[in-house]
Amino acid sequence: SGLGGHGSKVGGARGGVRAGADVRGHAVSNRRVMLVKATAAAASSATAASTSDAKANELFVSGADLAAKKAEADTLPSVTLSEVDLQWVHVLSEGWAAPLKGFMREDEYLQTLHFNCIRQPDGSFVNQSVPIVLDVSAEKKAELESSDAVALKDETGKAVAILRKPEFYVHNKEERCARMFGMTDERHPYAEIIYNGGDFLMGGDLEVLERITYDDGLDSYRQTPAELAEEYRKRGADAVFFFQLRNPIHNGHALLMTSTREELMKRGFKNPVLVVHQIGGKVKGDDVPLKERMLQNQAVLEEGVLDKDSTILGIFPSPMLYAGPTEVQWHAKARMNAGCQFYIVGRDPAGMKHPATDEDMYDPWHGKKALTFAPGLEDLEILPFRVAAYDQTVGKMAFFDPSRAEDFLFISGTKMRGFAASGEQPPDGFMAPTAWKVLVDYYASKK
Repeated sequence: SGLGGHGSKVGGARGGVRAGADVRGHAVSNRRVMLVKATAAAASSATAASTSDAKANELFVSGADLAAKKAEADTLPSVTLSEVDLQWVHVLSEGWAAPLKGFMREDEYLQTLHFNCIRQPDGSFVNQSVPIVLDVSAEKKAELESSDAVALKDETGKAVAILRKPEFYVHNKEERCARMFGMTDERHPYAEIIYNGGDFLMGGDLEVLERITYDDGLDSYRQTPAELAEEYRKRGADAVFFFQLRNPIHNGHALLMTSTREELMKRGFKNPVLVVHQIGGKVKGDDVPLKERMLQNQAVLEEGVLDKDSTILGIFPSPMLYAGPTEVQWHAKARMNAGCQFYIVGRDPAGMKHPATDEDMYDPWHGKKALTFAPGLEDLEILPFRVAAYDQTVGKMAFFDPSRAEDFLFISGTKMRGFAASGEQPPDGFMAPTAWKVLVDYYASKK
């Protein structure tokens, strides 16, 4: 199947993937970025994905049934969702995790944990590398296990969904962390959530009563896969490429994105559309908050660093897991459900520093390589892309030229945050001025 659906089937040749798989690190390898490209056949299939295809993956109750379902929810035993639980309901409800129909039952959970994919009724597999589960306490399990349906409520007490035919199974937290993160240290930000959760998991199909909103001024950026499909149609897109990030955009990112579009046009596409997709769920404490990231991204667009007509700014509702190559597969698969044909991935995606050693938890290039071999993602092909750095001879971000390496300055994310926190100006041409001001103002507000 193409990338416009809910993942491709296992099987088939990997074509030219190997050519890009042997890239090795060197003095500037930590700035090499790769473009993950769909094959021509998959691209054609994905372009044909329609709004109706995406809506078929949604788990919302129909308007005609809504009043009756809400009334039913008021009569059911209930579970109160945490902030992260609600974000997963959001993900499931809009079809980002299709073909999942709700929180994982035990057979889905075990396949995800051990194989990073789930077998479908026809014998095919779809990639699903991270568990999407709901934990409950032993006391709550005892209260609910004789129920055929459970209401899921937000922290205000409002029912947001009904979970049908609940299935309970043991939550082995250490095993889950070991499989997801390759470590069991409770100081890992998402491992902490897991260890603080209940001792049982509750799976079941969801009927979501209403769209999840946050009333934070950012809901207009939270477009569903169906809404994105309609946006592509309106813009006349014949190719769609995604750039996922949880950081501000500097001009090196922008150069990569604009040159990617140019490359796609050289291949014959007439109007490739870029989706700049920020992680919208919970992130660790030292990441820039979502509001400031979106304000900064919008400033980049307003200054014309990225083309407004061919760029969509959006928010992906998933929490950040910091699970390295395992999570990278989830990020790619979810965007496939939103019609993604081309996906940009760089160094150490979904990584972080080890809480005990302060060294990278994951090999910086294993995320990119994992996409090469991941079951259910066979239509993805990796091509090398040029490195961007700050060219001091012209005062702007440019593609790295190894013949004059001394002219280039690499500004890491850590260094960028240090500049902003101290109020120090980065070199001219590193970031759009109004976008930089958003970061400076944010760090000033923390002092």
